[in-house]
Amino acid sequence: MSTDKSHRDTIFLEDAEILSHDAFDGEQHILRLQAPECASSAKPGSFVHVQCTPSRPLRRPISIMRVSPSSGWVELLYKAVGEGTRLLSERKQGEIISIMGPIGTPFLVHQERSRPLLIGGGVGMPPMIFLAEALADNPTYRPMAILGSEVPFPFQATTSEIPVPGIAGNVSAAMPLLDGWGIPSRLASLQGFDHCHQAMSPTWPASGWIPGPRESAAGRDILLRSPSNAGSGSRPGGGI
Repeated sequence: MSTDKSHRDTIFLEDAEILSHDAFDGEQHILRLQAPECASSAKPGSFVHVQCTPSRPLRRPISIMRVSPSSGWVELLYKAVGEGTRLLSERKQGEIISIMGPIGTPFLVHQERSRPLLIGGGVGMPPMIFLAEALADNPTYRPMAILGSEVPFPFQATTSEIPVPGIAGNVSAAMPLLDGWGIPSRLASLQGFDHCHQAMSPTWPASGWIPGPRESAAGRDILLRSPSNAGSGSRPGGGI
C-alpha cells in the first residue's frame, strides 16, 4: 500500500461559474469554468468530477484540457453520449456547476527523455494538450503531438509551419494552439479530412521523431498515450 500522502488537501469542491460553453460537431463540447482552486493545483493528467445538473448528483469524470492558474479557469473537452453529459451540454454561460478536483496521478516526464511523443484520440486529446502546454516553455523538452478523431476535430485545423522528419509534406493538418506554442502536431483520421494522416496507427510518426516507439538504449525518449475511449465507462472524459 502506498504511503504517499502528498495528494491530501489538494482536491477541492468548488461552485464553478460557466465562462463559456461551445458546441462542436460530433456531440463535442468545450466547457470553461471559473475554478481557481482547481486551476492552481491541476497537473497534466488530472481530471475533475463534474455534477452535470443538481438533479443528477452522480458526478461524471472529465479530463482537464487546459488551465490558467493566473486567471483561475479550467477547460474541459467532453462528448455528450449519455443522459448525464447530454444534460451537461445544456448548461449555459453564467450558470454554476459543482466540480471536485483535481483528481488523478499526473504524468511523469523524465529530463533524460527529451522528445516525448504525445498521442491522444477523441476525448483522449485533452491530457495530451494539457501536457504539451506545460512543456511548451521548458527548453529541456521537444514534444510532438499526434491527435486523432473520427468526427470533425473540435477546432479549426491549420496547416502546420513546423516540419517533422519522416512525415510527408501533404500531411500538414495541425492544431493551431500547438503550432502557436511552437510544438509540432499532426492530425490523423480515417474520415478523409484534408491533410490528415489517413490512418489511426499511433506508431506511424515515431520513426521520424524518436528512434523507436519506446526509445533506444540511450533512454532519451518516451511515448505517452491517452486512449481514444477515455470517455467510456467510468474513465475520465465524460462519456456517461
